[in-house]
Amino acid sequence: MKVAPTALPGVLVLEPQVHADARGFFYESFNQRAFDAAVGPGFAFVQDNHARSVRDTVRGLHYQTAPHAQGKLVRAIAGEIYDVAVDLRPGSATFGRWIGMTLSAENRRQLWIPPGFAHGYCVISQSAEVLYKVTDYYAPECERTILWNDPELSIAWPLAGEPILSAKDRAGVRLREAIGG
Repeated sequence: MKVAPTALPGVLVLEPQVHADARGFFYESFNQRAFDAAVGPGFAFVQDNHARSVRDTVRGLHYQTAPHAQGKLVRAIAGEIYDVAVDLRPGSATFGRWIGMTLSAENRRQLWIPPGFAHGYCVISQSAEVLYKVTDYYAPECERTILWNDPELSIAWPLAGEPILSAKDRAGVRLREAIGG
C-alpha cells in the first residue's frame, strides 16, 4: 500500500497494490496491520457504511462530536466522487482549511479522515457507490452538519448542475456557528 500525506496533517491518501491480469484484478481493500503502519495504532473500525448517489448529490459536511467522534476510511467502488475533509481540531494550524480529491472505482484511492474533521463529498459521475468504515457508531446526539457551501470555507465543489441535498444538509450551519464563534 502506498501512503501519501495531504496538506492537512493526519489526513492520508491510501493506494492499494493492485494485481491485474487477463482475468481482472485483485487487491486488499483493507488490512489492519498495513493500516496501523500507515496511520498509527489505536483506530478500530466498528461500522461499514454504503451509499449510492446520483450526479450532483452533495453529502456533508458531517462530523460527530466527542465522545463519539469518528474517523473515516472512504472509497468509491463505483463511479467517481470529489471527497472533502475540513479540519475542525481546536488549536490546529490548519483549522478551517479543507482538502478535496477525486476518489473513484478506477483509481481505487482511499482517504483516511481521522476524528476531528468534517467530511463530505459530491458525485461527479452519473452515479457513485461509496463505502466507508468508521471508528465509532452513529450517535445522533453527537451528529453535526456544517453547511456544504459555507462562504468562509469556499469549497470548490465540481458540480455540473444544481446540488441535490438532504434536508439535513440544507440545514447545516456555518463553521463559525458550529464552533461557537
